[in-house]
Amino acid sequence: MGIIEPGIGLLFWMTLTFVILLFLLAKFAWKPIVNAVNERETSIVDALNQAKLAKKEMEDLKADNERIIREAKIERDAILKEAREIKDRIVGEAKDVAKTEGDKLIEAAKQTINAEKNAAMADIKTQIGALSVNIAESILKQKLDNTEAQNELVQNYINKSNLN
Repeated sequence: MGIIEPGIGLLFWMTLTFVILLFLLAKFAWKPIVNAVNERETSIVDALNQAKLAKKEMEDLKADNERIIREAKIERDAILKEAREIKDRIVGEAKDVAKTEGDKLIEAAKQTINAEKNAAMADIKTQIGALSVNIAESILKQKLDNTEAQNELVQNYINKSNLN
């Protein structure tokens, strides 16, 4: 017999050893290996499911964030609009108050100017009257220093009085 051709005894012992090895592997190794593979498959499936859940949660969070951002923008725009309206109202009220106060000040200034003008006119009339009296007095003193001029003036007034 050659090396390439096995004998029946060798074949028997190899088959017996293989069957014993299969029995031992089936009894002690295959269950733990199959259990480990099944556990690994279960953990992979769980991880995939958790990843899907996490992805869905992330999409939900993203949608919520976008909604919150939209709402915040709308609220910001509303606040800005309200602030502009308040500003415009306050500016309008301030303009109205300033116009009213300005009109009051202008009216008061006009009244003060008119009062001062009237007082100045009265003062000027008084001064002109006093000055006129002084000038007339001076002129009459010069003219009436002599008695002949006095008689002539009296005669002149009498003639004018009779005509009226």
